[in-house]
Amino acid sequence: MEKDHQLTPFFTKLVEYAESGTISHDVPGHKLGQIPNELLDYAGPTMFKLDANAPRGLDNLNRPTGVIKEAAELMADAFGAEKAYFLTGGTTMGILAMIMSVCRAKEKIILPRNVHKSAINALILSGAVPVFVKPYIDHELGIANHMEYDEVEKAILENPDAKAVFVINPTYFGVASDLKRIVELAHDKEMMVLVDEAHGSHLPFSDQLPMSSMEAGADMSSCSLHKTVGSLTQSSILIAQGPNVDHLRLRSTINMIQSTSPSSLLLASLDVARKHIYFEGPKQIPVLIEMAKKARDQINQIPGLKAADDHYFENNESFDYDETKILVKVSDLGISGFDVYKELFDEHHIQLELAETHLVLAVLSIGTRQSDLDHLVQALAKVSEKYRAYHLPPLEARIRVNFPEAYTRPREAYHAPKKIVPLNQAVDEIAAESIMIYPPGIPIVIPGEIISQDILDDLEFYQRSGSVILSDTEGGYVKIIDKEYWEKWSEIYEDE
Repeated sequence: MEKDHQLTPFFTKLVEYAESGTISHDVPGHKLGQIPNELLDYAGPTMFKLDANAPRGLDNLNRPTGVIKEAAELMADAFGAEKAYFLTGGTTMGILAMIMSVCRAKEKIILPRNVHKSAINALILSGAVPVFVKPYIDHELGIANHMEYDEVEKAILENPDAKAVFVINPTYFGVASDLKRIVELAHDKEMMVLVDEAHGSHLPFSDQLPMSSMEAGADMSSCSLHKTVGSLTQSSILIAQGPNVDHLRLRSTINMIQSTSPSSLLLASLDVARKHIYFEGPKQIPVLIEMAKKARDQINQIPGLKAADDHYFENNESFDYDETKILVKVSDLGISGFDVYKELFDEHHIQLELAETHLVLAVLSIGTRQSDLDHLVQALAKVSEKYRAYHLPPLEARIRVNFPEAYTRPREAYHAPKKIVPLNQAVDEIAAESIMIYPPGIPIVIPGEIISQDILDDLEFYQRSGSVILSDTEGGYVKIIDKEYWEKWSEIYEDE
């Protein structure tokens, strides 16, 4: 039956409740906005009136039978999936749920080394064994990017007992792997395909974008509608299709990690964002792509700057590219992307998505205005003019993706006895924590891997550049497995 995408079942019911004048003797404690505070003064009482906690008629996210179920069915239809699950813990929650529901302890999963930290956490929670695929190294831009098909094929053929293949579609930088071929090969070898589509929620809504996960035939995907479609931050979905998906186990896993008090604001934002992208995406995404092309052309006229386009990525062995990303190499000016990132914010009131050594990244959506892009181009021109006057030599290309040796599974390392040591005493020790750069949240080392001097050199470099380092320990220290007690611990606790 054809779905009516004009409907917003959950949002409509939520507004009805907010306007009903119902007296609140339930949670939340603000009683629909009856406790004054600065946020209420600034945002207004409507936000608090909409922050209801599953009263009668608003359904239950952990066991939806009413308006949440109806909204999820519309979401699934919009994304070409058989089933959709609303998530209030971001795509992190979706990635945890996908991997945990598919992989048991000591079962293998094939995934790129530049995965988001949530995939590493899923390995710890599930007990799965990672089989890492080296991503494509772009030496010109100094980044690790997509997975090449041949590398994935090699990993699949060498690990026929793997349960699943995990793919990023697209990468943080907008590059897509040959997902359809990967799906076909994985399914032929009886492996599931799980997709991190955090930066690809908009893909199903224009044929000018890379192929979406469901169109490619993947089993499950987690999508951050808040990143590129327009829902509120932290709202995402998990979509699924096909006979390989065990929905009973998947629902049980989601309920295990999802709050029993989800935000109605987040759920409502998913409902209305789906409606808008369904009708407006096909019309507005092509316009956005043309705006982005024009901006890239203008940036490429600025001395010392280079905006990578689809032709660039085609020449660098990518399968497809999402043109709603603007990736600008700035290091020929003799400054790093971190420098430009800070200057654009401090001097020009422009917030970019991320910086790397050689580049900065802007993420666009159908909410991006032409004036926003004009301001970006003008600001970059001023940065170029300022730094060209200094006649700085270009930064040397520096890209090294470490492939640390795995000594044990992430889960076993996480649970093993630990001690904290200074970084300069950590060479050849086994990491008991993840250390990563955020954004994008890609790990330098994960639990169970051996810490090398190269890893410490990379960490020092990122610290000097002002990057945010995510780790359990304070700067200058790292958590490692305490080998003295580990053997005795292993005899007592059999980690499954």
